[in-house]
Amino acid sequence: MASITPSYDREGEHIGWQVAIRKKGFPAQYKTFRTRKEAESWATVTESEMLRGIWRDRSASEGTTLKECLDRYAQEIIPTKKSGDREMGYLQQWQKRPIAKRFMASIEGQDVAVSIKEMESEGKGPNTIRLHLALLSHLFEVARKEWRMSSLVNPVETVRKPKLPQGRDRRLFGDEEARLLAACDKRQMVWLHHVIIFAIETGMRSGEMLETWRYSNKEQTKVSIGLQWTDVDLNKRTAHLPKTKNGEARTVPLSSRAVQVLQDLPHHPNDPRVFGTTYEGIHQAFVRACKRAGIEDLRFHDLRHEAASRFFEKGLREMQVAAITGHKTLQMLKRYTHLRAEDLAKLLD
Repeated sequence: MASITPSYDREGEHIGWQVAIRKKGFPAQYKTFRTRKEAESWATVTESEMLRGIWRDRSASEGTTLKECLDRYAQEIIPTKKSGDREMGYLQQWQKRPIAKRFMASIEGQDVAVSIKEMESEGKGPNTIRLHLALLSHLFEVARKEWRMSSLVNPVETVRKPKLPQGRDRRLFGDEEARLLAACDKRQMVWLHHVIIFAIETGMRSGEMLETWRYSNKEQTKVSIGLQWTDVDLNKRTAHLPKTKNGEARTVPLSSRAVQVLQDLPHHPNDPRVFGTTYEGIHQAFVRACKRAGIEDLRFHDLRHEAASRFFEKGLREMQVAAITGHKTLQMLKRYTHLRAEDLAKLLD
């Protein structure tokens, strides 16, 4: 049976009612309410849940704020994630929002919805907001499963997420590939010529091919080391990628054209990189080459879309293409694949 007693402050002023529930087989529960009616209601519900065997200890979730959980997440979870640097930025933004002051058990879907509106007013795009929500959702799952907050309900699962815009479907048209490569003939752009062909032939991400750096607060952090000669086997015609964006290693088969690119590249003993340049350098050169070739609205990442589409046009099946490109779901692979109707028409003859 629960006991309900008045609660007083240091000056002897009555400030509420304290409930104490002591039941065999359960940890003692204590909670203070402003009114006796609230205290009685909580006691009734809690004892009923204990009797029915569905009670969950809410003391941790009711006494820990989201900000405190974010701090713990930053210490215990972020260091284990490959995209930790990027997610730390999302985490720090959550810490600054009003919702961070709320106790975990009190956060509901409508509170998350308010945060979504805040992010939209700040000019954040749908995909960026979804990434913020993914971090918050994972935090609630970790808290529920590992931090003794099993009574929590993940509020992110109950809100409507921003709809993603239609994915890009830009591919190389007509003689754009030839014009783009021709624009790379100058000596200072020789690396770009090789990288473009290799990207189209393999579907590799820029970070998988090229050394990549992130610049923030006047500091440089290496994000990707790029493809290394030690991971290339020209006899087997493969390139092994030990670290990828989705966290899983994969081995990419190389076409004859991709092998030719590797054979034509200079190989300096003191430089382990296959492509002796960085993504930053290639990106700037790519923009200049497109301008020189008169090609508009083409991004370097569009070459990955081009590669995935060409794999299907060559007759490869979904799982075969996914094994090459590293897409973990067929839905995501679909967003990267843009088949031309005229090419499909030829298959109908």
